[in-house]
Amino acid sequence: MRKLAEYIMRGRMQAITVVAVASAIPMMFWLSAAAVSLVLLRRGLNDALGVIVWALLPALVWAYFDDPRPLLGLLGAASMAYVIRATGAWGKALLASVLLGVVFAGVLGVAFAEPLTSLALELNTVMPKVLPELYEQLSSEQQLQLQSLIVPVLTGLMATVLQVLSVLSVIIARYWQAALYNPGGFAQEFQALRLPAVVVFPLVFGMLFAPSLGIQAVILTPLCSVPLWFTGIALVHGLVAKYRSGSFWLIGLYVGMVLFTQVIYPFLVVLAIVDSVFDFRGLRSKKDSDAANGER
Repeated sequence: MRKLAEYIMRGRMQAITVVAVASAIPMMFWLSAAAVSLVLLRRGLNDALGVIVWALLPALVWAYFDDPRPLLGLLGAASMAYVIRATGAWGKALLASVLLGVVFAGVLGVAFAEPLTSLALELNTVMPKVLPELYEQLSSEQQLQLQSLIVPVLTGLMATVLQVLSVLSVIIARYWQAALYNPGGFAQEFQALRLPAVVVFPLVFGMLFAPSLGIQAVILTPLCSVPLWFTGIALVHGLVAKYRSGSFWLIGLYVGMVLFTQVIYPFLVVLAIVDSVFDFRGLRSKKDSDAANGER
């Protein structure tokens, strides 16, 4: 991956080649978004515009054929990269990802309206057969409400996946930038990522109470969880680095996220929420306290 980053930063033509080819290949737009973000982070928006245009051309073709995801992913990653370059704050970029996710949901809901509606109809037919006891306990009104939630939920999940891919593209770009110009800088930056309580509480509100604001607001539940999830991952990295626990815990974390996503994902979200109040990385260990007091 470092070789690819070096090739991208070798010159404008090399960068254009990578972003255009990756954008044109199905489901490889995340790589194009990472390359665009790298150029933007390193050289700024003015120098990156020429590269961005060439990345957008294949994405626009995909959008013309009813798949706006490459276009949205590129624009989303570039927007977050611009926020990081301007502010140096990952927290602000993650908050921006929520707003981008809302835009993603709106566009995807229109672009995939027909397949989402068809899938919702199939699910409405299958659910009474798969969950007969639970379904029979619901009143007619509750059954209708459940059916009306399926399309917004599916749309929100699609937008959340695209939101996660956009954030991952920026993470890759930031990692490349540090590897080329500031070795070790990304690790320190990511391990220090922490959202303050004043930011976390609105996200928690969006996760828990947005559905009560209306059917369409249900999309906010997964979108608001993404910044907390990444912050939870950063917290684990930070604690492992602080206490020098080795890579075993990190390997276990990522294996667990693959095998037990339904457990690890909410655990990391809750961990980030609690950390916003207690700041686990800021707590001094007993060993550190003894050393500070002159005890050995």
